[in-house]
Formats: sequence, structure tokens, C-alpha cells
Amino acid sequence: MNPSRKLLSLLSLEVSPNFLGKTLLSLLLVPLALAGCGERKSSAPEQQPDKSVEEASADTQKSTVDDSDETPDLDQLAEDYVRLVLTLGNHDKSYVDAYYGPAEWKTAATGDRATAAELANRAEQLLAQLPESIEPGDDLQTLRAHYLKTQLRAVVYHAHHLADANFRNFDREAQALYDTVPPVQEFADFEPVLAQLEQLLPGDEPLYLRVKAFQDQFQIPEDKMGAVFDAAIKGCRDRTKAHVTLPANENFVLEYVQDKPWSGYNWYQGNAQSLIQINTELPIQIDRAIDLGCHEGYPGHHTYNALLEQMLVKDKGWMEYSVYPLFSPQSLIAEGSANYGIDLAFPGEERLAFEKAVLYPLAGLDPAEAEKYDQVLALKGKLSFAENIVARQYINGEIDSDKAIELFQQYAVMSPEKARQRVRFVDTYGAYVINYNWGKQLVKEYVEQGNGSQDERWQRFAKLLSSPRLPSSLNW
Repeated sequence: MNPSRKLLSLLSLEVSPNFLGKTLLSLLLVPLALAGCGERKSSAPEQQPDKSVEEASADTQKSTVDDSDETPDLDQLAEDYVRLVLTLGNHDKSYVDAYYGPAEWKTAATGDRATAAELANRAEQLLAQLPESIEPGDDLQTLRAHYLKTQLRAVVYHAHHLADANFRNFDREAQALYDTVPPVQEFADFEPVLAQLEQLLPGDEPLYLRVKAFQDQFQIPEDKMGAVFDAAIKGCRDRTKAHVTLPANENFVLEYVQDKPWSGYNWYQGNAQSLIQINTELPIQIDRAIDLGCHEGYPGHHTYNALLEQMLVKDKGWMEYSVYPLFSPQSLIAEGSANYGIDLAFPGEERLAFEKAVLYPLAGLDPAEAEKYDQVLALKGKLSFAENIVARQYINGEIDSDKAIELFQQYAVMSPEKARQRVRFVDTYGAYVINYNWGKQLVKEYVEQGNGSQDERWQRFAKLLSSPRLPSSLNW
């Protein structure tokens, strides 16, 4: 590991989970009717909601319908929402991923001793102030109301989960927290891809070990890490700036860390500043430089947060965007756009050409087998949805951690070390895993509507990054 901390200048770099009414009832019961439609982490078996909860839900929904003709004060609702999210963070240290609103709101929330169950009730009361249904519309006010309603539903669910750890199931959690139902697939769906990898990398050892041995040839030496990441991030940034107007003062600090369940993380600080951490406890191959540079930085998390802050918080005064609850629908847009942004910044053969011309020499690697490596990575990418199947089974208590590690190796061809890290990730973040692959697919479908030019794709991508859109409003 290289624990150095490095400030990256603007011109050089950048990088990077009416309620108790029909709402709660639908979150609890509808995904159950969609047997096996998602993925999530929870070793406890699924439990049915108590009848008393269902009855209370119906009563709350009636009051919501009765009040739906009143126009809610969205600014006050937004402040109450922010304070609620901050207070719920007292019960889950991972929940508040970023906050850059008034310090006194944070201070008040820290001193609030409300239980998770009490906070679920507060969220339900806020939710009841919004109309029962919001008609689809492309205008920002409609999208704002829909954003608040959908985010509040996730707050209710997460608060109930914190109050009762058995209040969880992969499919239900995916719908409740991330506003979507991911596709259901079977391991057999991935056998053709595994067969292609077998042909590319023949041998007697298990396939995941052959893949690991091949990838190890492309490991970035520790003493070359800084130069490679600097160049990769600059490439990501230059390509993003050619299409997206960023705040003039945007910048970030890059750190190398270890002992984390993730490979990279963007901690947004506000005022267009980020702390980006790269986990070096496992070997980092050459392809991860662009992956992490784009995902964590440009046009990924750093860009997304900076645009939301500028366009919605500073320009419009919409304070709900001054807080980012990790376990919320916003995360699917954040992770999906960050992963899709890699392909947008380096489309087609441009990525391989850039790596061979710039990154391979800086890393001291021979690009002779770069094309074959690119083929292997493309096939591995097609196996990403297999991870959801493993996570679903693990979270729902159908398999234990050892079996999950085995399946990650077999169907996602992860190394033993990476498979163990992935189980740690699912233990920590649960159904959040769908945001990377399914989120990318949803963002891709939104951006590439009509098969427009590359410039048009960038325009739609920038529009998404600076608007209140969530998964269920992508087609509005």
C-alpha cells in the first residue's frame, strides 16, 4: 500500500446503497409478489409484515388521500427531510454519505435521541404531505416532488430495517431503497460467456485461477501507481470537460488506503470538492486506472455531486440535495451513471488505444497482449449480473458466506481474495450491488434513446447528472 496523500490540481487529476399507508404496504408486499426479482444482503430469512402494520398502513394512506389536494411547501419539506436523514445517520454510520448544508442542522440532528422506529414515523408523516400520486412530467418541479416522495419512501424502509434487522429481503430491499426491480437471471444464463473464457484461457486449473494468473501480468507496480493514475484521471477529466461545464473551483484530494470492502470511494465534501480513496490492499491492474478515474471522478461521482450542488442547491436553493443518503434511489443513478460514464468517456476502441499509448508505458507493461486482455475484461463484464444472483441467495439466507465466495469465483471468475472482499461488501451494503450493473443498464437506456450522436449522448448524460431524476422517472 502507498498511504501517501496527494492534492491534485485542477489541471492534473480527479477520480472516485403517506407511508405506513399503501406506500409501506406496497414496499413490503409488491416485491414479494415478484418472487426472486432482485438481490440484497441479509442473512436472516424473509419475514412477513405484521397484520397490525398493514392495517396501520391503510389508515395512514386514507389521510394521505384526504390531504392530497393541498399543495405542500416543498422547501419546508426539503429541510425536514434533510434533518431527518441526518438524524437517522445516528443509527447507521454508513447512511449519510455526504452533507454540506447548514452546520446547525447537523448539530441539532446529532443531539436528537429519537429511536429508529420514531424516525420511521416522522418519515411517514412527511410522506403524507405529498400527493398520493404524482403525474409524470419533465418539468423540474414535478421531478422535485417525485424525488422527495421516492427518497422518503426509502428513508421509511431503512428506518424500519434499523429498528428491526429482520425487516429485510433482497428483492423487497432493492425496490424499497433503490426504486427498481432488477431482472431475474439464472446461473445457466452465464455458461456461454464462461465457455468463451475457457477458450481464451485454456488449462487444467479452475477458470477463476486462470483468469487471475492472466490478469496478474497487467498489475501496476506500486512505484508506478501515482503516475498511472495521474494520467488516467487527466484523460477522464479532459474528455468530460469537452462536453460538460464543471464548476470553476472543482478539485479533489486523492488518498491510497487499505482494509476496505470497496476498491474506490468518493467522499464528496461540498463546494465542488471531493476526497477520493483508492483501496490498494489487492493488486490493481492497468484497466482499473480508467475505471476508477472515471467512476470516482470524471464523469462519475465527483462530477455528479458537483453538478447537483451547483444547479440545484446553489442556483435553486433546493436543500434536499445538500445531503446524500447512501441507501436511497439516488445511489442507483449515482453508481449507474458513474459506470456508464466510463464507456461514454472512452467509447469503442478509444479506451484500448489510450491505455496502450499512455498507461502501459507509464506502468512499464508490455502492451503485446493488450487486445487479449481487453477481450477477457469484456467477457468478465458480461458476468457482472451473476453477482446479483449470489448476493440475492446470500442475503436471503439461502447460502452462507463460504458458498457465496465459491459462487463468486465460479460465476464471476473472481479471485479468492476478490470474492472474499465482495462478500464483505454485501455484508456491509446489501442490495446496493444492483446499482452498479442494473444501474448502468438503466442509465445507458436513458442516455442512448434514439441512438443519437456522441454529442447528443453527452447532452442527455449531463442533463441526467444535473436533474432530480430517479429510476422511476427516467422515462418521464
